[in-house]
Amino acid sequence: MAFDLKMPALSPTMEEGTLAKWLIKIGDQVNSGDVMAEIETDKATMEFEAVDEGVVEEILVAEGTEGVKVGTVIARLAGEGDEAKPSAVPAPARASAAKAEPAPTQAAAPAPKADPIPARVDGERIKASPLAKKIAAASGIDLSGITGSGPGGRIVKADLADAPKVAATPARPVAAPATAPAAADPTPAPAPAPTGDHPTPHETVKLSGMRRTIARRLTESKQQVPHIYLTLDVRLDALLKLRTELNAGLASRGVKLSVNDMLIKALGLALEAVPACNVSFQGDTMLQFSRADVSVAVSVPNGLITPIITDVGTKSLSKISTEMGDLGKRAKEGKLKPEEYQGGTASLSNMGMMGIKQFEAVINPPQGMIMAIGAGEQRPYVVDGALAIATVMSATGSFDHRAIDGADGAMLMKMFKELVESPMGLVA
Repeated sequence: MAFDLKMPALSPTMEEGTLAKWLIKIGDQVNSGDVMAEIETDKATMEFEAVDEGVVEEILVAEGTEGVKVGTVIARLAGEGDEAKPSAVPAPARASAAKAEPAPTQAAAPAPKADPIPARVDGERIKASPLAKKIAAASGIDLSGITGSGPGGRIVKADLADAPKVAATPARPVAAPATAPAAADPTPAPAPAPTGDHPTPHETVKLSGMRRTIARRLTESKQQVPHIYLTLDVRLDALLKLRTELNAGLASRGVKLSVNDMLIKALGLALEAVPACNVSFQGDTMLQFSRADVSVAVSVPNGLITPIITDVGTKSLSKISTEMGDLGKRAKEGKLKPEEYQGGTASLSNMGMMGIKQFEAVINPPQGMIMAIGAGEQRPYVVDGALAIATVMSATGSFDHRAIDGADGAMLMKMFKELVESPMGLVA
């Protein structure tokens, strides 16, 4: 018995995806657990594994197809006992059979088949897979003269291997009148935006699914979330000294702490110390989180993704560093699992390594805040009542003012500053 493979929901919020690549072909034997395709979601490219066994009978969605809705049938497998069905025969076998028999005509006798399919009556709807229709339209193949080998006479891709292309003049006299009304339609579809009319030489770059999602979510955030921004300067000298000492002791374990690892820990502890900022606005209610899960912004080729370090307050700096290294590597490869980048109670975005002195980050809903970290640089700074040169960075917290008052946001910023400037609290 044949059964359908449908576009899976690879995350709780996924509504559609791009079928990036097929790893199977018609006629392949598939076992449970075999990777069948790579599917691009709005955040990552993930592998689609088979949950049943069978032979690939038909591929209904071509690789590279975008906007495939969750639940759409993308392929069909033939189960055990279906080997005799024409649709379960591998593509090479069907192609060979097509070469051996002449093109069917109205006067020709039916070819000997184990399960003959009735001749198509003039005007009868042609049954063909979406992929077969797409190929036929692009190649100028007339499907009305082809006998399908799929279930119930359905025309599939393999049936088009040796199909003749139709002439430019339509064979049926009714074809020309049928197209006339479309040409005279007084209400044509609206033209696309005239992006190609710009006088400067350019190329049009199609947005990836990730970039479309980023654009939508950040637009919604700025339109719907009232942001309040709080900035302060933080002295880094003590933290940099401690980092050097810790890395000397961790070298034998292959661990090297970054400043970002220590800032993640500082934000997690600050959120636990000021729980009024570790919240999510939910309309008539608000979620108050009991632990700090920090989402960390990572730049990837197609945009930005925020892998999560969970329960930051209870983890050692070495554990945070190891996890962040693994998550960052897999984020750039597009191999994160949904649970590794969906959720989080607050975010941290560090552009200091790029030399950016200060910036204001956009909140990532439904989170209530995000910390933006600027570059550490030597500046004139008052130390113990005297002017000195210190390594200082600017940190800016963006807070959802619906859920977090300015005073609470200021308390979080103060706690973050104290933890960074007295960093022994990060290892206590």
